[in-house]
Amino acid sequence: MTQHEGQHRSESGACARKAERARPWLLSAVLVGIVLLGMSATMGLLWSMSHGRPGLAWARDSDDHTTTPMDTGQLRSYLPLILRESPAGHPPAVLNEPPVVDAGASQTVTLSLPALLDGTVSDDGLPDPPGAVTTTWSQASGPGPVTFADVHAIGTRASFTMTGVYALQLTADDGVLTTADAVTVTVMPSATVLVGAGDIAGCGSQKDEETAMLLDGIDGTVFTLGDNVYPNGTAAQFANCYDPTWGQYVARTRPAAGNHDYYTPGAAGYFGYFGAAAGDPDKGYYSYDAGDWHVIVLNSRCGAVGGCSADSPQGQWLQADLAANSSTCTLAYWHVPLFSSGSHHGGTAAMRDFWQILYDAGADVVLNGHEHNYERYATQDPDGRADPEHGIRQFVVGTGGGSLYAFGPAQPNSEVRNSDTYGVLALTLHPAGYDWTFIPVDGGTFTDIGSAACVTAPLVDEGTSATVPH
Repeated sequence: MTQHEGQHRSESGACARKAERARPWLLSAVLVGIVLLGMSATMGLLWSMSHGRPGLAWARDSDDHTTTPMDTGQLRSYLPLILRESPAGHPPAVLNEPPVVDAGASQTVTLSLPALLDGTVSDDGLPDPPGAVTTTWSQASGPGPVTFADVHAIGTRASFTMTGVYALQLTADDGVLTTADAVTVTVMPSATVLVGAGDIAGCGSQKDEETAMLLDGIDGTVFTLGDNVYPNGTAAQFANCYDPTWGQYVARTRPAAGNHDYYTPGAAGYFGYFGAAAGDPDKGYYSYDAGDWHVIVLNSRCGAVGGCSADSPQGQWLQADLAANSSTCTLAYWHVPLFSSGSHHGGTAAMRDFWQILYDAGADVVLNGHEHNYERYATQDPDGRADPEHGIRQFVVGTGGGSLYAFGPAQPNSEVRNSDTYGVLALTLHPAGYDWTFIPVDGGTFTDIGSAACVTAPLVDEGTSATVPH
């Protein structure tokens, strides 16, 4: 059999009936061919498996009636079974199958954030082994235009300018056959967004340029988690290395200082660059409101600001700031984490008092850098005990551009870890909860997406387990 303005294939039928486990299944097929000029009318046939678990046995794979032993569970895995045809006396023809495409699960995003598309495509490598499959994203429908970061990447970002429901189509073409699948993306109105990372810029790295590109398509406040520019946080390094990349968004940035920023005495380059947005240069800690949330920025360079203990000036300021806060939800960020599975620095016990003060006040989220990787923890108390009702969720986001660090053994309550992907964390803040999305740079495949409600503060009076809202 050959092609004639298209490929003629045999028509096959398979009859599957319920049977006892391991009972042979009888497969019957009728071969229908079209005799072309110059070809023999005598045809051979061959049963084969198009996909499924290996190990399928045939009684006679070249008869139009044959049996194969399998149970009903195997049958679901092995179907469909394909009858292929070939001229008598010749090897069976190998037929090109179309690519298999899955555009991914439907998702809902806000207008402030891109949709992270993550389709899958598989192919048999034909018609020209090893075969090349071209993939393309396109907009099938929707109320406004869609911008794709890379229309040919299976994993990419799609940005929107209008709310509504969109159908985005992923098409795979093996050069002969084409398959497509669509995913539905629902775009909701803009919400309050915080987006950023730590451990960011250096003139010897291009990764900060890649993470800065992500910020361009995301509205909202940009946070930094310290070590804003390497190696020493000088004024020249801020001007020459940070400003061309993340500095594009300085007008909407609320920074935190890191140890490398203090390698210049008094972090003079840091405070000189960010100005009033970084707080009092003698303190480096401050707070602000973002939508319905209260946001606190602390300074983990303890020796430069009189300490990080509960009775230090910073600790006393933190307690007073929280006492004056009437927001339902609270987020805090600084450079050095209390908890980390990282092998380079790990966690730092000096941050425990910060945690205790925040925990007692019912804070919800803590963001840190310092370890150059990404790690998300389940809600926990300052002693690292899981606490789903009152605990704080910590994110380490040291993925802004500095060289990445490996992990050691996973610490208790660590839920997600990645040490090979640069990117930013976007937090969408709702009145009583939040969504998080780790957005990788172009070419990255790792992401982390989730949602949670704000917690309640523990009522610590006389050891009762009752709770009060904060």
